[in-house]
Amino acid sequence: MIDLNFISRFKTKAKYKKTYKNAKVSYLNRIRWAVSMFYFAMGLCFATWASRIPDIKTALHLGEGELGTILFALPLGQLVIMPFSGKLVTRFGSHRILIISLLFYAFSLTNIGLASQTWQLLAGLFVFGIFGNLANIAVNTQGVYTEVLFKKTIMSSFHGMWSFAGFTGALVGLGMLALELSPYHHFLVVGGIVLLMVALNFKFLIKAKETIKAKKKKRFTKPDSALIWLGVIGFCGMASEGVMFDWSGVYFKDVIKAPGALVILGYTSFMIMMAGGRFIGDGLILKFGRKKVMQISGLMISTGLFVSVFFPYIIPCTFAFMLVGLGVSTIVPTIYSVAGKNPTVPPGEALTIVSSVSFLGFLMGPPVIGYIAELFGLRFSFAFIGIFGILIALMVSRIKAIE
Repeated sequence: MIDLNFISRFKTKAKYKKTYKNAKVSYLNRIRWAVSMFYFAMGLCFATWASRIPDIKTALHLGEGELGTILFALPLGQLVIMPFSGKLVTRFGSHRILIISLLFYAFSLTNIGLASQTWQLLAGLFVFGIFGNLANIAVNTQGVYTEVLFKKTIMSSFHGMWSFAGFTGALVGLGMLALELSPYHHFLVVGGIVLLMVALNFKFLIKAKETIKAKKKKRFTKPDSALIWLGVIGFCGMASEGVMFDWSGVYFKDVIKAPGALVILGYTSFMIMMAGGRFIGDGLILKFGRKKVMQISGLMISTGLFVSVFFPYIIPCTFAFMLVGLGVSTIVPTIYSVAGKNPTVPPGEALTIVSSVSFLGFLMGPPVIGYIAELFGLRFSFAFIGIFGILIALMVSRIKAIE
């Protein structure tokens, strides 16, 4: 049986019935597939941009330091829109914001391909970050709605689609390079694919609008403490994830001294296990519960990073990075799932609070690692991040919402 009482909290419109009591399981599965495709489309856009960074760097004659400064425009755009994204989703409905923001996300991607000067790339990435954050809050709100429909944890599988899109985007990028297509034409093709995916799936988004009446608030109110704790856990998880994205290849090159193409082995092993972990994560949570899975995940992050520090050799480090990938895979999907079901804050706004704190980890983790590595070495900096996994395991026990 599917518990559909939550529908009474929403004002449904368009072709949807006022309740889903008579909806067939096949129709609910179609909704789940549609939401999955929106996650995939978002991941595809981001991976497509990332796959052509070297070409754009060369075309604009950018140095490493200059490129690093320019790349900061993307998270800056995300940070600027963060205070408003949750309110927009709550006010206009996640389905509307998701459709509009994803289309503009793809459109801004194509514009990045047209950049012929540094300021144009800066502006393009800033706008890309704005629509990326809007789409992120909206799609995760849809994920929360869909999860409640199924009365079981399915958020990890949604994030698994985002990770799978990362592989797909990288493969498509290799194909476009082989065909010698410019970044603009590559981005245009992907933009067309995203447009098609939106056209095929937008009708199946949950057309819901929050109608929770909040108490009259003062100008300054203290955020829900449970959401702050979830954000701190997300901070630790995303810091670990960001470090692996940006520094795993450097670790294999400079510390492990991996020869030639084996430099990418650490990053690849991490990504494969992170994506795989997200597809099996829902089943593990259903069997063992969120709290136990998150505690074990935190310990796996710490164990993997500590093993890579104490045994800096190719084989042990490959397995260690796989362990880290499996550990981080369920952290963010789980805290988003819990946050979206907060009884006092609408999902869009709850997700904004949690993602705002969490995203700081993704933003600050990699640079901090660089500063620590400069002073004490890369192995010490990885050991420092390893402490975050232990913190996750300890903090999870403090949050009653995590069961």
